[in-house]
Amino acid sequence: MKQKFNILLASVFLVSMSFLGCKKSFTDADYTSELATHSDDQTRFNNETDAVSNDLNTVVDNYTAFNGKSTSTLALPCDATVVVDSTSNPRKITITYNGMNCLGTRTRTGVVTLTLPGTTRWKDVGAVLTVTYQNLKITRVSDNKSITINGVKTITNVTGGLVRFLANVGPITHTITSTGMVVTFDDGSQRKWQIAKKRVFSYNNGIVITTTGTGTVDGVNNVSEWGVNRFGNTFITSINQPMIVRQDCNFRLTSGQVTHNKLAATILVTYGLDANGVATTCPAGSYYFKLVFTSAAGIQRTVILPY
Repeated sequence: MKQKFNILLASVFLVSMSFLGCKKSFTDADYTSELATHSDDQTRFNNETDAVSNDLNTVVDNYTAFNGKSTSTLALPCDATVVVDSTSNPRKITITYNGMNCLGTRTRTGVVTLTLPGTTRWKDVGAVLTVTYQNLKITRVSDNKSITINGVKTITNVTGGLVRFLANVGPITHTITSTGMVVTFDDGSQRKWQIAKKRVFSYNNGIVITTTGTGTVDGVNNVSEWGVNRFGNTFITSINQPMIVRQDCNFRLTSGQVTHNKLAATILVTYGLDANGVATTCPAGSYYFKLVFTSAAGIQRTVILPY
C-alpha cells in the first residue's frame, strides 16, 4: 500500500510540473519577443492605415465632385491608380495600389474604396467618408514582411475645410472610427481591432498631424484601438502623449507615446527616438521606439526597435 501511495504522489508531482512548465513566465525570452512583436504590429498598423488616410485626403482634394472646388494642387499617390464615379449615389472613388511607394520603403497592392453621399462635399462640416479596405497588402522592403488589411472605417470631417488650405484657414479636425478591421500576417495569423481616434491637421513648415485617442474601454481612457492581437490576446491601446506626424519629415511619426493595456504585461511605447533611446529630430535613417514592459509582479524589461 505504501509503495502504491508513493507512486501516486510521484505521478501527481510529474503532472503538476508538466503543467507549470507549459505556462509562460514574463522572464522568458520568447515572451518578451511576443510583447515586442505586438508593439511592432501596432506601430505598423497605425503608420500604414494613417498613410492610406493621407492618400484619401489627397485623392478627394483632386476631384471637384468630392471637394467642391475646380482646381487640384496635391499630387496623387505614386503607387496607385484612381477611378472616380461621380454620377452614382453615393459617389465613389476606387484606389488601386500597384507597386512601390515614393520613398521606396514599401510596396502596396490591393484596393481601397471611399464613398461620399451624393449631396455632400468633403469640405462640408460633418461630411463622412466610408472607407473600405479590400486585401490591401503592404510589404516592408527592409525585411520583406507583409500585412494584408480588410475592413471598413469612417472618417468624419468634424470642422469642415480642406487640408490644402491649412496654411490660411487654421486647424482641421477629423475623427476615425471602425467597429471591425482585420489584418492577416505572413504566417496566416490574424489581428482584429476597433478604432476611435481624432486627427488634427495644422500647419508648421508643412502639414502637422496630431492624433489622440477618443474612446473609453473597460475603464481605460484615451483609447485609440482595441481588440485581439495575432497571439489571441485581448489588448487596449491608449495614447498618453499625442502622436505627431510631420510633412517636413516625409510624413513620418516623429513623436508620441502609447500604452498597451490588458496584456500579461503593461507596455509603454515611446516614439521619435534614436538607437540609444534618446529623442531626436528627423533622422536620415530609421526612427526608433522604446518599449518598457512591466509585469504585475513589477518585473521590467526595455527593448529599442526601429520603425
